[in-house]
Amino acid sequence: MAKIRSVNISEKKGTIKTPIESGRFELNLGLVGDAHSGSWHRMVSLLAEESIEKVRQMGLPELKAGDFAENLTTEGIVLHTLPIGTQLRIGQTLMEVTQIGKECHAGCEIRNKVGDCVMPREGIFCRVLEAGDVTAGDDIVVETEGLKRL
Repeated sequence: MAKIRSVNISEKKGTIKTPIESGRFELNLGLVGDAHSGSWHRMVSLLAEESIEKVRQMGLPELKAGDFAENLTTEGIVLHTLPIGTQLRIGQTLMEVTQIGKECHAGCEIRNKVGDCVMPREGIFCRVLEAGDVTAGDDIVVETEGLKRL
């Protein structure tokens, strides 16, 4: 069963996120109080614990949830294989996958330390379709699958 491992927040862009017990996710905003929230297609970022573990194995064993600036750290789901448009029931919310991966920003600390960063390939972004709270330990359920990528 797929689960939320950690809910993470930051007050400023360009910084790692800090785990919090629970977060409120709103329509046209994302995670309330997060620096990356706003009315755009990348309201909420997700990265799998399994992806973080890959980078730990490359020489950064101290990496933890939030270090890739992801809002939600997941476990038990291969996020980057989900088609765009997939709807995920996460805690009380319903979210829709809007983007797979992203361009790594200049000066990425992880890339500089180990020569690679997994977020650009395996992180995903969602928009909030139904508002609600998400807490570490909440289930993730694929409600509907989006269109397959070519």
